Amino acid sequence: MRAKVAGTLAVASVLAGCGTTTSADPTVTGPGMLTLERATPPAPGGEVGEASTEFAKATDLAMWTKLSDTEKDVDRIAKLDVNKTAKGMLYLEPRTSAWFDGFRGPFLYQDLAGDIVMHARVKVEGKNGGRPKRKFSLGGLMARQPGSYATPNWVSITTGTGEKSGQIEVKWTENGSSKPKEIPVKAGWVDLVLARAGRAFAALYKEEGGTWKVGQRWASTLPDALQWGVTAYTDWDSYGAVKQDPAKANARLVKGLPDLKLTVDFVRFLRPELPEYADPLNDKSVPDDVLVKALTPAGA
Repeated sequence: MRAKVAGTLAVASVLAGCGTTTSADPTVTGPGMLTLERATPPAPGGEVGEASTEFAKATDLAMWTKLSDTEKDVDRIAKLDVNKTAKGMLYLEPRTSAWFDGFRGPFLYQDLAGDIVMHARVKVEGKNGGRPKRKFSLGGLMARQPGSYATPNWVSITTGTGEKSGQIEVKWTENGSSKPKEIPVKAGWVDLVLARAGRAFAALYKEEGGTWKVGQRWASTLPDALQWGVTAYTDWDSYGAVKQDPAKANARLVKGLPDLKLTVDFVRFLRPELPEYADPLNDKSVPDDVLVKALTPAGA
């Protein structure tokens, strides 16, 4: 079920751009404050839980759809398998590709509706190990509006090499305009969460051995039904002269030097439950530590 968020419409109208939160004090007539004691972790199971995948057997890949198949795009995946290259894992190597503005890359997804918490454990490496050496070689999670090639709308949290190596990138793309933010992160396995609660999206991450952190919150006008899934792309350096021409770049495979391999341990889907008085766009109504509890699985 979708949580109702009191006061969100008013808050969303104040937000002039994506990637910001409002710090208006909670009031008795607007959104109230959700405390850590009253917050509850998202609920597993239900119809959305049936989409969760542990990647324990090769046939688990059948649960996932390639965007290049459904929207007749160029296939930018060089290698994809489950429980073969990496035991008990999904393994993906992208060709030269990009998810930025109107540029498109690989995407594996499931169609889901309503409020969602998507939680995955991922590892991004260069093809020869270590960190990817080519700029904007990233892998992780994305939620996308179906059929939005002409005016792309999606939100993502990925990890790998951005402008610098060792980054988390959180990115909102609205009508073909991307607004990324990079956050330093150590190499190795990373837990990622991409979530929608009411009219808010949020991206959270946890380094191995670390604690959950909020990467970004966004106001969202995306439709109820979205494509939720896994993406990986690499080698922005090789786009060269077509960096200003996404239509031309998307029409063919760009030859380059792709340098990314993505390993995914699991992808799990849960339902967040926020009380009506809590506004996840307002960091005084729902502080970061409370948002973490509300949007990350218990014990994760």
